[in-house]
Amino acid sequence: SCCGCTSCLGCFFGDLMAPYLQTKETIKNYYGINVGGWVQAGMTANFEDPHDRYNGPMLLNDRVGDLQMNQLWMYAEKPVDTGGCGVDAGGRLDVFYGTDWRAAYFHGFGWEDLRLNGPDQLYGLSIAQMYAEFAVNDLSVRIGRMTGILVYQIAPPMGNFFYSHSYAICYGEPILITGLMADNQMSDQLTVLAGFHQGVHQWDNNNGELNLQAGLMWTSRDQRFSAAYAFDLGRNDFLPALFHLQEEYLHSIVLKYQLTERMLYVIQNDYGYANAETGFEDAYWYGINQHLLYTLNKKWSAGARVEWFRDDDGTRVLGLGNLDAQGWDGLPGFRGSFTTLTLGLNWKPKANILVRPEARWDWYNGSTNLAGEMPFDDGTSSSQCTVATDVVIMF
Repeated sequence: SCCGCTSCLGCFFGDLMAPYLQTKETIKNYYGINVGGWVQAGMTANFEDPHDRYNGPMLLNDRVGDLQMNQLWMYAEKPVDTGGCGVDAGGRLDVFYGTDWRAAYFHGFGWEDLRLNGPDQLYGLSIAQMYAEFAVNDLSVRIGRMTGILVYQIAPPMGNFFYSHSYAICYGEPILITGLMADNQMSDQLTVLAGFHQGVHQWDNNNGELNLQAGLMWTSRDQRFSAAYAFDLGRNDFLPALFHLQEEYLHSIVLKYQLTERMLYVIQNDYGYANAETGFEDAYWYGINQHLLYTLNKKWSAGARVEWFRDDDGTRVLGLGNLDAQGWDGLPGFRGSFTTLTLGLNWKPKANILVRPEARWDWYNGSTNLAGEMPFDDGTSSSQCTVATDVVIMF
């Protein structure tokens, strides 16, 4: 809203955005389509000051001392709404440009790495979602590229409390899938979901097989407690061939409890298993991450995250450079445990502006990788401390 003056930045940007906001409202009113987006940029400092300027296995805010535009994101969505009775159709398209395209869970291997972007790009284009949706009564079906159902943390930054990401979301879970997903709201408390997709992180099907992903979500009548279980089962061939892994099972369990009106507690468990060809080791990975979030007032919130992630056989934690994109080139083979403590604040000076400063400590307990390196500080250290902040502007 205008403050009454003629020279402040708020009025300047308000005037600048006015035609866009008017067009956005017109599209929604006449066509029932929501359009919008956001821009996210941040910077991370590392007290170890690594020469390669990477924060080891920390993904997304992985560069040391560089301003990263993680996401310049645009979306268009026609939501489906049957009111529990009837038929409707819609869909959604999400496209973004930024450094986040390099993360495996944003990747659509076979499309974005081969057709949209080059192998050494720090910035690139990603089609995060592109699906059609059909609904009949309480049943809806999505077909295309979409968000999976296994996670607590999500791709849009506004949905996460912290700028940095957990090891679970970076290395243990499929975030985006290409396929079909159906969900049926069985009651006000229970929703069941099930579908098939091309394989973890795959845009194209590279092995002729489909993965099964399914789960359920339950919420208490008073809305204070919720529980979700989801699993993914199938063959995933995106991992380096040297592991000789075949069928893979992984699951995620998320429990959320509203302790008080201002305090939320979340605990998530991940477990994964992949069998191997004869003569090679099976692979296991698992972990627990916990969030405690407290609302101070309308503009400020405080939060803490504690995570323990175990890569039992050194098959999960590997560098972005090994995924044909510019980034930390840490080789796989970190057979050990990663523990993190993250403390942070969220500040919302305006409804559409979010600032997220944080401090994070990482520790690793395990063996060196295939190159004889540790995860942090150019392969020389088993721990690091980082401070970071980002700004998200929604439009």
